[in-house]
Amino acid sequence: MAARTKSSKDRPSYRCTECGWTTAKWLGRCPECQAWGTVEEYGGAPAVRTTAAGPVSTAAVPIGQVDGRQATARSTGVDELDRVLGGGLVPGAVVLIAGEPGVGKSTLLLDVAAKAASADHPTLYVTGEESASQVRLRADRIGALHDHLYLAAETDLSAVLGHLDAVKPSLLILDSVQTVASPEIDGAPGGMAQVREVAGALIRASKERGMATLLVGHVTKDGAIAGPRLLEHLVDVVLHFEGDRHARLRLVRGVKNRYGATDEVGCFELHDEGIVGLADPSGLFLTRRAEPVPGTCLTVTLEGRRPLVAEVQALTVDSQIPSPRRTTSGLETSRVSMMLAVLEQRGRISALGKRDIYSATVGGVRLSEPAADLAVALALASAASDTPLPKNLVAIGEVGLAGEVRRVTGVQRRLAEAHRLGFTHALVPTDPGKVPAGMRVVEVADVGEALRVLPRTRRGSGTPAAAE
Repeated sequence: MAARTKSSKDRPSYRCTECGWTTAKWLGRCPECQAWGTVEEYGGAPAVRTTAAGPVSTAAVPIGQVDGRQATARSTGVDELDRVLGGGLVPGAVVLIAGEPGVGKSTLLLDVAAKAASADHPTLYVTGEESASQVRLRADRIGALHDHLYLAAETDLSAVLGHLDAVKPSLLILDSVQTVASPEIDGAPGGMAQVREVAGALIRASKERGMATLLVGHVTKDGAIAGPRLLEHLVDVVLHFEGDRHARLRLVRGVKNRYGATDEVGCFELHDEGIVGLADPSGLFLTRRAEPVPGTCLTVTLEGRRPLVAEVQALTVDSQIPSPRRTTSGLETSRVSMMLAVLEQRGRISALGKRDIYSATVGGVRLSEPAADLAVALALASAASDTPLPKNLVAIGEVGLAGEVRRVTGVQRRLAEAHRLGFTHALVPTDPGKVPAGMRVVEVADVGEALRVLPRTRRGSGTPAAAE
């Protein structure tokens, strides 16, 4: 007698308890969320289904007849955040803002909640990480109190949706999306299945009500947004909140924006009374001195579209160990090492290889773009020769391994910002374009030409010629 073949209803299927991924066979590791031991048998294999055409909710119309006034942005009350968002919050938009713990996300959003609230546009702030009294204490400290700002401490998705029916807010702030869970979905709060369900429900509510929503997201130890990658695809705007917790500067950088550019950056300063926007943050990155100091050089970096004047500092001392130290702060170690090699080989400065070298930026700014290479090289050469660079000088340009100084983007914007702050001299790559009136711009083709701004040094050493 032939063996009976199991039907599709008899065959078991397996599902990941973390993210809900299903499969017809058991696996030790879920391919979706990479979790081990979470794939379990839960019943028969799902039947193949097809979806028939049904009635449409809204008839399709020519795009020229769509009313675009409904997507007009409304200001958040914080100019720097409006800059990154592209003018403000669009009704129905969902914004995901992520950052490391303690960087100031909750402080900024509580300030936004109070400034955006009005009688016609109430705001609902839902906290899942703190109690309502803790948020009230922060609001007292930063002055974020308003009669039309409503506060709720909830971790249940159904309760959050109930608050939306009661308050009918124009702006919802959820801190954070990883702390809210749906009772209808298996898994702990913060799991992939829960985050996907919570975000999906709030996105649907935002689109149906025309309500702007700000979601706070956690990050992993690598700095990526925690949860499924689908979350970033579903939302309209993704913002990253960056900054060193030991520095005052905070940057809000746009990663995705359906309503504006993604190369804008908002600058904020964090202090005891809260967080405030910086319309002109260049002063944070400069040290005002009456006389120039050896080992310092100024450059102009671009954060998004915004030019910022920053200071690079370098210090060289005799090494007490066989392997000299190389310490950096705010600069990429690999770029500094490349500049040391170029100076030694192309600039004939041999004293750098046997000395401890320390390089840093001022004010907590991080310089990662190649346009700061020339400033780093000049700061190192100035520190090695113990001779200061000329006063009111900025250096802009990328340095190659052959010693050439390459062109970078936005040279004219960088020079205009330096001229606005009172700098009168600049070292730039060849063909910089139109330069500001009254500013002396020197074009350099390689490192050797750039080093001529330093007083004459003895060839092959880092000591001034006067010491001979």
